[in-house]
Amino acid sequence: MVPYLFLVASLLSCGAHVAVAQQLQVHIVPHTHDDVGWLKTVDEYYYGANNSIQHAGVQYILDTVIDELSLDPNKTFIYVEIAYFWRWWNEQDDDIKALVKTLVNNKQLEFVNAGWCMNDEASTDYNSIIDQMSLGLRFVSDTFGPQARPRVAWHIDPFGHSAEQAALFAKMGYDGFFFARIDYADKNLRGSTRNLELVWRGSQNLGSAVDMFTGVLYYGYGPPPGFCFDVGCDDQPIMDDTTLFDYNVKLRVEQFLSAVWYQWIHYQTTDVMLTFGSDFQFEDAHQNFKNIDKLIKYVNEDGRVHAFYSTPSRYIDAVHAANKTWTLKTDDFFPYADYPNSYWTGYFTSRPALKGYTRVCNNILQACKQLEAISNGYPNVSSISLQMSMGIDQHHDAVSGTSKQHVAYDYAKRLHIGQVECEELMGYALSDLAAKDGSPPLDLQFCEYLNISVCSASQNDSFNIIAYSPYCQLYSRDMAFPVNSTSLVVYNGNGDIVPSQVVPIDNSTSQVVTDALYLLHIYNPKSAADAMQPLGFQTYFVRPSNGEAGSSSPSKIYVHKNGDPDFSISNEVFTLTFDGVTGRLKSIANQRIGYEASVDQQFMWWNASDGNNVNDSQASGAYIFRPNGTAPFPINPGNIAQVTVVSGDVVQEVRQVFSPWVTQTIRLFSYNVPVFEYTIGPIPKGDGLGKEVISRFSTNLTTGGVWYTDANGREMQKRVRNYRPTWTLNVTEPVAGNYYPVNSRIYIQDVTTQNQFTVITDRSHGGSSLNDGQVELMVHRCLLYDDSKGVGEPLCEPGDTGKGLVVRGTHVVILDDLMSSINYRSLVSRALTLGPMFALQPSTGDISDYITYYNTNYTGLTTQLPFQLNIATLQFLSSNTLLLRLEHVYQIDDPAPFNNPVTVTLDNMFTGFSVVSVTELVLGANENIDNVQRLQWNVEEGSKVSYKKQNVFGPSFAVTLNPIEIRTFELEVKMKQ
Repeated sequence: MVPYLFLVASLLSCGAHVAVAQQLQVHIVPHTHDDVGWLKTVDEYYYGANNSIQHAGVQYILDTVIDELSLDPNKTFIYVEIAYFWRWWNEQDDDIKALVKTLVNNKQLEFVNAGWCMNDEASTDYNSIIDQMSLGLRFVSDTFGPQARPRVAWHIDPFGHSAEQAALFAKMGYDGFFFARIDYADKNLRGSTRNLELVWRGSQNLGSAVDMFTGVLYYGYGPPPGFCFDVGCDDQPIMDDTTLFDYNVKLRVEQFLSAVWYQWIHYQTTDVMLTFGSDFQFEDAHQNFKNIDKLIKYVNEDGRVHAFYSTPSRYIDAVHAANKTWTLKTDDFFPYADYPNSYWTGYFTSRPALKGYTRVCNNILQACKQLEAISNGYPNVSSISLQMSMGIDQHHDAVSGTSKQHVAYDYAKRLHIGQVECEELMGYALSDLAAKDGSPPLDLQFCEYLNISVCSASQNDSFNIIAYSPYCQLYSRDMAFPVNSTSLVVYNGNGDIVPSQVVPIDNSTSQVVTDALYLLHIYNPKSAADAMQPLGFQTYFVRPSNGEAGSSSPSKIYVHKNGDPDFSISNEVFTLTFDGVTGRLKSIANQRIGYEASVDQQFMWWNASDGNNVNDSQASGAYIFRPNGTAPFPINPGNIAQVTVVSGDVVQEVRQVFSPWVTQTIRLFSYNVPVFEYTIGPIPKGDGLGKEVISRFSTNLTTGGVWYTDANGREMQKRVRNYRPTWTLNVTEPVAGNYYPVNSRIYIQDVTTQNQFTVITDRSHGGSSLNDGQVELMVHRCLLYDDSKGVGEPLCEPGDTGKGLVVRGTHVVILDDLMSSINYRSLVSRALTLGPMFALQPSTGDISDYITYYNTNYTGLTTQLPFQLNIATLQFLSSNTLLLRLEHVYQIDDPAPFNNPVTVTLDNMFTGFSVVSVTELVLGANENIDNVQRLQWNVEEGSKVSYKKQNVFGPSFAVTLNPIEIRTFELEVKMKQ
């Protein structure tokens, strides 16, 4: 390619305008990319601390950029990460704030993207994406007004791009979406065919309504090669004093024109956008702008192109005016590889504990916001701390697991601080809702470590439980609390006994931290009276038993000897059979549909490449997954599990021990699906081998190389082994190249038998189907080498003991026909995402006294919502002003009644307040939907499938939702007493 570059330069130097009917318009876009944590914490980055790791100080970037913009009305700058800008803004005096508002009004300072962070697209849940975007967008709107509304989405650093992300951006009102990282082969093909700009239809359900103009930045997100003028760069400045020997204006103009021309030949219009800036650049804005000023001056004097300061929105308006017809893309940009042996699919799993905690905190945040809204806010506590911490945690080096270790600790610490404040708020709200007139407040406690059976409030064996459900339908599920007695009885809020069972704590848990002896399981799915109320709570009482009928049933323990006959556990729907020799799962039968499939589930590990391969030096690391071969290793020879079977009236368990560092408990409750709870770690590394641990399900389903994964917890994406929809794949990494992000579910289908095997997850993983009938999920990683992608340290987390991280997670496994699987897929996935909050009160008091003085149940809805709907957001904004998002959770190609449009009325939906007025907003909640008219684009193909907007009018405020649709409303409400 170098000779061609010289040819281009030569043509330009001769004044040639090859294949250009008009002068090229060069949009120069000064910017900075400010990671919200990565190599340093967010605080270290803001203040410029710990520069021995990386020189970066965001406060100085904003200080000096504002100074420079104020001196020249032609200069422009774009800013992205509102987590930093919000902090900087709050430190400024009124004069600076007035100046910045002027710059924004003059379109010199333009906010692009403008979420709290630039979120990851592989490991994030849609709810968290919307929340963090809304947090930043509403700050911009509230501070600078509607004229500052960002029009361009800007994800220049995330490592692959989700179709759901594009669809969400479209519903937020953006006109265009720019990013830098796509697969090297995809980029080469698109460049050669001048298709690096396209229209992306991220949702087949929403159709052309979410068409998004999408551009791939040619030079990444840095300046053209040779034109980095920042303090940390070595490129030559523009030296324009003709009396000096180093005068270089003509050379630099020719070099710049070559770079412009070389980019232009890969695009379709005569407008060219060049970014100037990169990671934490413009700390000395004067140095940057002085050289760019000179470059623009001398390029324009040359006259072959016209260069000027610009912004992405100005560029997109110019491209739109060209009235071109664009190719249409309907799949996603996963997985991303920057060269043949470098697939960025390891981060789909990296730091699995942080990924799990992020999902837990989202659950807490949604419940916290609901209770804050129902209570009309509290003066001294709020959900904002957890909103901001979650906003930071969605960053593409946070939940992705690709930061340094001390930064990962900082993310978790911030989440916990927000969690504690939200627990305080929820305690106040639940106490207020429970207390009848004149009753003293309840002293409620939240058990943060139930996953490892630690809860001081329950371990005295006499306590009350207030179970709050953020779900908008009646909801029943298992509750489990650590106790130290086997003689207990559980009552509901009416004083009736609820079925329960005491189970001994398993060894993998007792070895970690707990001092409890047993788990008390409470479960009664058949009784609507005992179900948790929608947006409400149910109260339960645990007391020592005096031999009452219905007291907690004991558990029977059976230690299986390998070589004994096969054995099974079953409930009214499922039978799980285990191999008597290996102790592993052997088959699953669904009695309801009369279908049985062989299912062999086992844990294995991929040996991570150490980068010493003779053909390629790429190692597995925080970003990269690159196994040394195509066959994983068993945990032990033969992958034999030592098995203990626990049985009882409420729950049955099969406890498997594959090794001291790999154990699993498979649980089966009445009328419920099998739950697989794995505990992995510390991963041994004494053999000098990095390990990437997987849970693999091998079935006899005929799947034809096809499987499905979700996109950010929303729409499903079809995956085909060794295939890409838009280019011919050169299979260089047959394992890593077939890994995709799994946010909440992965499934395979046997179209012959019309049955489906589904695994639903409690956190994001990397997953695949490497052979027909298989589902594989990576659950943990310990790597001994850095992958040379920037983080600069191997990914092998020390855990709290320094010996290695122990991870506990949950997979829900479903075998059913296609129709029933649709229902399970949505209900179980939402149940894992929006589980109940348990507030406990140690108590030995009389239950009848409690019932006299406190409400034992509450519902926030006048009636449960139709099963197709979910409340994605109920949030307190200010006194008597709330934010509501309703969503339809099924897809357009799901059969009826799942895909039926659903209409509900808002006027009398809630028990705690009535709705006075309703304003519909865009998805980001930063603008009235009627004020946003997105640019429309011509596409080569594709049907025009979109829904006609339906206005919402009082007094009933009827709202209709179509499949997969989310609608956002600002409510003015009147609180009821």
